[in-house]
Amino acid sequence: MGVGVKLRAECVGQDWAMTRVVILGGGPAGYEAALVAAQLGAQVTLVERDGLGGSCVLYDCVPSKTFIVSANAATTFRDGDAVGVMACEAEDVKVNAPAVHGRVRGLALAQSSDIRAKMLDAGVELVRAQARLVPGAASHLQRVEFDEGQGHIDAQVVLIATGASPRVLPGAEPDGERILTWRQVYDLAELPEELVIVGSGVTGAEFASAYQAMGTKVTLIASRDRVMPHEDSDAANLIEHVFNKRGMTLLYNGRATSVRREGSGVVVELADGRVVRGSHALMTVGSVPNTDGLGLAEAGVECGPGGHVKVDRVSRTSVPGVYAAGDCTGLLPLASVAAMQGRIAMWHALGEAVAPLKLNTVAANVFTDPEMATVGVGQSTVEAGLVPARSVMLPLATNARAKMTGFDDGFVKLYCRPASGLVIGGVVVGPRASELILPIAMAVQNKLTVQQIAQTIAIYPSLSGSITEAARQLIEYETD
Repeated sequence: MGVGVKLRAECVGQDWAMTRVVILGGGPAGYEAALVAAQLGAQVTLVERDGLGGSCVLYDCVPSKTFIVSANAATTFRDGDAVGVMACEAEDVKVNAPAVHGRVRGLALAQSSDIRAKMLDAGVELVRAQARLVPGAASHLQRVEFDEGQGHIDAQVVLIATGASPRVLPGAEPDGERILTWRQVYDLAELPEELVIVGSGVTGAEFASAYQAMGTKVTLIASRDRVMPHEDSDAANLIEHVFNKRGMTLLYNGRATSVRREGSGVVVELADGRVVRGSHALMTVGSVPNTDGLGLAEAGVECGPGGHVKVDRVSRTSVPGVYAAGDCTGLLPLASVAAMQGRIAMWHALGEAVAPLKLNTVAANVFTDPEMATVGVGQSTVEAGLVPARSVMLPLATNARAKMTGFDDGFVKLYCRPASGLVIGGVVVGPRASELILPIAMAVQNKLTVQQIAQTIAIYPSLSGSITEAARQLIEYETD
């Protein structure tokens, strides 16, 4: 695939009919940027070392959410007696680990193949290689050099979209067998019997929820006094309640100092002297940007202390013509944000009108069971007095559809401006919260009021009816 690159590398200096764009990284930021650039008439080369879709599709988001789907199926089967449906035999749900893992890998490859086909249909050149920025091009160009003698390209626009990789703690190095990153769990022949998860952020909570549903005994170690400390506290407390109710062991204020193999299991030592044992350990302690070896410092691209590329709200770096998007920038580690950063970069670079990225309108979801979705202004901001707001929290236990499905762990929360009733934020905890958050996100994005939501007719019975009901309660509160 590098032949075309080598041939055109000999043509440096000629006038190009189209703008040359080189994108490093084929994840959501990279492939969405490539589509935009191609649609605008640019000559686009996308460089990806592992496969189209990048880490998001091949190792991280798509595989983990596919895995969670299987876990949710186990929960539905196990809890079927709540709605009068039960298995003929008394034994608990049995999970076929090789089948689950095979489905995870197969779906990731299928998604990667679909993205590849879309790139080729759009006329994007694909290069499978490692690339770096190198000095030597004219002042208005950026030179991208490829490994293994595949030549170089001088381009007017370069996008850095190389993503991030799991963080490795000293003394807790993964071995792929007993001590694992979230990318290695799908290589196991069987599900862990006793899984110790180090790190209780979004990734740790999601895997804890999924493995517990599949029958694994889970111990979740939180470094602070609650799970998911950066999320809405009402939502995180409810998720903790569900975890406890389902038999999960939660350890708080625990910082792992070492994780080692011992016999046929693992031993996790905490800074306060506590020792936790299990059959496997899963490390979910964050990510580090994939920015080493890209020649960024030599090219003058400024990075932060953690190695993240510094960008502005239209994805520009400190070097003209060089943009960056996605997890390598450290803004919000969400595929949706990465994709929008990539699109914004190309719109800006190729002269289109573009609105700067607004993170306060981005919806995010935690795929635990139940799910937890948030958008806009949150509880911590309001309680700190940074934004004046009124709020209402409506339990889903009062919702008719929730009662029909046997679900009572969840709520809808809305935030609005005190005087105008403008919707500025919301939280949903419940089944398919990732879908239910959309109308609230649309309200925040489009500056709708609680009155406008309240006057929208919701289907009855439906979980979304609780959103309009919450809005009505905020109106009633205003008139008291």
